[in-house]
Amino acid sequence: MKKSIKVFAPATVANVVCGFDVLGFAVNEPGDEVIMNMVDKPGITISKITGDNGRLPLDPKRNTVSVSVEHYLKSIDRTDVGFDIELHKKMPIGSGLGSSSASTVAGLFAAKTLLGDETDPVKLLRFARKGEEMACGHGHADNVAPALLGGFVLIRSYDPLDVVKLPHPKGLHCAIVFPDVDVPTREARQIIRNKIQMKDAVTQWGNIAGLVSGLFMNDIDLIGRSMHDVLVEPTRSILIPDFYKMRDMAMELGAVSFGISGSGPSVFAFTRDEDTAKRITQRLGQHLAKLKINSFTYESSINDHGPRVLG
Repeated sequence: MKKSIKVFAPATVANVVCGFDVLGFAVNEPGDEVIMNMVDKPGITISKITGDNGRLPLDPKRNTVSVSVEHYLKSIDRTDVGFDIELHKKMPIGSGLGSSSASTVAGLFAAKTLLGDETDPVKLLRFARKGEEMACGHGHADNVAPALLGGFVLIRSYDPLDVVKLPHPKGLHCAIVFPDVDVPTREARQIIRNKIQMKDAVTQWGNIAGLVSGLFMNDIDLIGRSMHDVLVEPTRSILIPDFYKMRDMAMELGAVSFGISGSGPSVFAFTRDEDTAKRITQRLGQHLAKLKINSFTYESSINDHGPRVLG
């Protein structure tokens, strides 16, 4: 049996503008890496974390990776197993790109692979949600599901959990810009309205249905005109510097759509090709630099594979 493994898990874009807490997709970069070693002593330890500037705990009772793996081991009655974990953050924390989800999924996938567990990866979702609950106070699945399963994912129901993997146009690309400003997930959730008007709900339902239909029909135009949010974006956009200015720039450069990734501050645009995505990230990065805001940019097609073994 293999005793050591290195796993990459991808960043994700949750909500996809109009699908708050029920839609998400995976990208090729950035992402996180976990090195997991099987050890003789039962239990889980974390020996190293890099790329986090000291922000994440080495205490296995307080780290999303170890907590989710511990729940998984208990569920399969393998508390006799010992793992040592190295977590290498290859993506920004607090970016709105599912940083905690990528780490958690990499850890779960590593443990599952080392143990030779052939269980359907969907069954790991409930353990990944334990990590999300620790990270942001809410066990949502719109980051962990696409990180684990790859591609586009719809969370049809949370109770019971029911996830559906969706098709998508093969030419669809994503431009991502992370303005390096602080928008904590917990606080971003607190500013969302608790009550909505029926007319806004109807608008949102129509847009979600239109987006899902566009994905099935390979209709990028339908995807673009469906990606409008009247419930969450109007308040969350206040926390993102020049959000609407950046949206105008992206659309002028050929974006199909533009919106907030997860709780922000990252923003993303869908494009029909990689070149357009690169033009958008370059232009928005330059704009943020003029505002004295550092940024990280990425271009990617949709990642249909989710986590992968690196070694």
